[in-house]
This record gives sequence, structure tokens and C-alpha cells, in this order.
Amino acid sequence: MSTLAEAIAGAKAHDRAALVAYLPVGYPDVPTSIAGMVAAVEAGADIVEIGIPYSDPGMDGPVIQQAVDVAVRAGVGMRDVLQAVEAVAAAGAVPVPMSYWNPIERYGVARFARDLAAAGGAGAITPDLIPDEAAEWLAASDEHGLDRVFLVAPSSTEARLRSTTAACRGFVYAASTMGVTGTRATVSDTAEKLVARTRAVAPDLPVCVGLGVSNAEQAAEVASFADGVIVGSAYVRQMIDGGPDAVRALSAQLADGVRRGVRA
Repeated sequence: MSTLAEAIAGAKAHDRAALVAYLPVGYPDVPTSIAGMVAAVEAGADIVEIGIPYSDPGMDGPVIQQAVDVAVRAGVGMRDVLQAVEAVAAAGAVPVPMSYWNPIERYGVARFARDLAAAGGAGAITPDLIPDEAAEWLAASDEHGLDRVFLVAPSSTEARLRSTTAACRGFVYAASTMGVTGTRATVSDTAEKLVARTRAVAPDLPVCVGLGVSNAEQAAEVASFADGVIVGSAYVRQMIDGGPDAVRALSAQLADGVRRGVRA
């Protein structure tokens, strides 16, 4: 079983979904961003998506862009990402960088896989890379035993769901809505439909839902039908407004939420 799948299975053994926290490296600076990730873990996050700063974040909404822009301007790079990976692993959670493809390609795909595995990373989430164009990453992740997480969306055809899930290892990221990241007042009902469609073609692959969750009630709702609940903008907002202590408080609330979700 892969590292990410094992973490999700561990949560499932306790009759709950996994809590997946996203924070970018480098906001407001590298040490504080890592402290925020560790705080999220200590308060209940099972997996941490470590955002790799990038100047053209097509999937990110305004909150994440605000934080990432600071990191980009400060020159935060892969060395800082690997430092965060090591810290999250040491804190007891599973670290998985989330990166647009350009930073990985520029660093070197084989080099990235080698260094990520050495730092204790589980794999990578690549929102703008489709399996059809991922041959180099598939080979490198196989060589180093890393998970690779691709995205599906409500617009994905049945054929695309099959091809994407076949290339995934660890889990598949179900983007609950079309558009960019950001907190929302309600969780779209398209999320549950997308999870059902994905499970129909890949019943053994965990499905984690992202985009829109910001509080314990929404986490409980998503946890009732998904294997993992991914929270990004809400964590970043807390980091912007209150730093690691605020991140810790939100993580505790979300961890309570995924435990209250009644599994389908």
C-alpha cells in the first residue's frame, strides 16, 4: 500500500475521513510557514499538501495567491520545500507537495523525485499535469516509490475518469467545483456526484475532495461521502490573519468535523 493510501486507510480504520491541510511554503516566511504546517498536524491533520510557490497559479483563488505572491517575491524555492517536507514528516503526518508542473520541470523531474523521496515525501499533486503528458513523472515516481495524484472534475468524462484514476497512486483529487480555490458558503452537491462517478470506475482508489471547505460543518458533510477532506484557502486565511496559532485552532475544528461525518 502506498504512503498516502496507508494514511487514508488509517483514518478509515477509525471510521472517519482523512484531513488534508494545504499551506504554501514561504508565507510570511519559510520558518513561519513550516511552523503553521506543524501546528496543523499537531491539531489533527493527517496529510499536508505543501504548496510550491509559483508565479502563474492557474487553479488558486485570491487568498492563496496573496500568500504565494509573497513567497515568490522572496525567492522561495525547492530547497525550502524539501525542508518543509522533512518537518511535516517529523511531526507525524504525510507530506505531499502540490505543484504546478513548471517548477518541477525546471528543477528536473528525476532530481525532484530523488530529493523528495530522500526528504520523506510521499509523492506529489500536480493540478496542471494530465497523465497523457506525464510519462517522465510516472517513470520517476515509479523509480522512487512515490505517489502521484492527478485531478478529476465535474466536467471529466467517463473515459477521462478511467484514464486519470488508472495513473493515480495514493488517492485521486476530486475538485468539487469548476473554478479556482476559495472558501464557499456551501459545499456543492456536484462533489458527492463526482465521488460516486469516480468510485464507479476505480473502486479501490481513495477519493479526496477539495475546493470550498472552510469549517467543521462542511468538513463533516464531505467526510460523509469522501475518503479525505482537503482544505486550502481556509488554512491560508488563518495563516494570514493569525499565524500558526490560528492555523492550529482551525485544524482542531476541522479534525472534529471529519470525525463527526457519518460515513456512507
